[in-house]
Amino acid sequence: MTLEQIKMPQLGESVTEGTISKWLVSVGDKVNKYDPLAEVMTDKVNAEVPSSFTGVIKELIAGEGDTLAVGEIICTIEMEGGKVEETPAAGEKQPEVPNNAAAAVSQADQGNKARYSPAVLKISQEHGIDLTQVSGTGAGGRITRKDLLKLLESGNIPVAGQTVEAAKQPAVEQVAKQELVQPVHTKAPAAPAVNIPVEAGDIEIPVTGIRKAIAANMLRSKHEAPHAWTMIEVDATNLVDYRNSLKGEFKKKEGFNLTFFAFFVKAVAQALKEFPQINSMWAGEKIIQKKDINISIAVATDDALYVPVIKNADEKTIKGIAREISELAVKVRTGKLKSEDMQGGTFTVNNTGSFGSVQSMGIINYPQAAILQVESIVKRPVVMNNGMIAVRDMVNLCLSLDHRVLDGLVCGRFLQRVKEILENTSKSTTSIY
Repeated sequence: MTLEQIKMPQLGESVTEGTISKWLVSVGDKVNKYDPLAEVMTDKVNAEVPSSFTGVIKELIAGEGDTLAVGEIICTIEMEGGKVEETPAAGEKQPEVPNNAAAAVSQADQGNKARYSPAVLKISQEHGIDLTQVSGTGAGGRITRKDLLKLLESGNIPVAGQTVEAAKQPAVEQVAKQELVQPVHTKAPAAPAVNIPVEAGDIEIPVTGIRKAIAANMLRSKHEAPHAWTMIEVDATNLVDYRNSLKGEFKKKEGFNLTFFAFFVKAVAQALKEFPQINSMWAGEKIIQKKDINISIAVATDDALYVPVIKNADEKTIKGIAREISELAVKVRTGKLKSEDMQGGTFTVNNTGSFGSVQSMGIINYPQAAILQVESIVKRPVVMNNGMIAVRDMVNLCLSLDHRVLDGLVCGRFLQRVKEILENTSKSTTSIY
């Protein structure tokens, strides 16, 4: 028999980890290739992980609720056609142990490393943790990422050459010893949980895997990308009149709504084609200007936020964009969104106006360079060019930008172009087909 590994897949661009929300199989189950094994949550999508092999489930390495990095092993499958090395049974001859103590430790360590996930090895190397002195809580005593994070929070970190008893010394003493053995360039340990007193009547809400993933991505974006913000005011009166004249007949004919948001997405896509610098991403030593204009749109549920993508939005009509907005929103709210629906986004447009917002600063959808918030369309008195005051339909467009990639000048010109397109939207100038 051959033992094969199933690893955490990458379920979207910039996704680095996933949470096992539910196992669909048990140890001993027979599975066929492509059968679903587990339900996995990320900040972008809920998806099923399929089997890559036909065989029998040998071990579920991750438990429900466990968060694993992309590439970590989640389970193993025993399939026909090969031989799996097994531990010698009682009474059988055991492998000889080298006389040299250091060699024995090295051999044992190498054997254990085969059971360590990439995330565990990375954390142990960054913090100088001796994994041979760590007790694991995973299946079969396996050391998990959570075990190491808990260890770092406690301050009792066993380091190479240190006994288990020494590892239990007070944290201050422990840190002093670590300074002698840890590498110079180490990352700060994970922040301990905030100690907030819980009073009578307070409700404690567990943080779900998807909420943790959203938090991690938002934190990464704010830490890595220097955010700047700018806003422009748009007179959408002609757009409002045009759309309102069409919406009833359109819904009757097409079967879905002609929303204001479709006009905004189309205007943004057209402006991105004229200002391709905005359609870029930071990549360390270079900036990548993307050829395709793929608009990510934010769709919220009661407890999560998803960003499905309208591919090649510049090539689609307003009707085509309206259809995709409707279809993607339905997929999100019915739990049918797939990983491919989330991939390839180059710029994000967020319809914050749908819940009444008039001004907001969005967090950039990493690794994109900007996000545009489309606020509520509200009627306001406006001074016209002839000096008269008129009631107009006004909307604010708020742009958050990564200042490593973009500067105010190009972003200002981009917003001016979006404003121009929207203010000139009318029956005589704009076709929805």
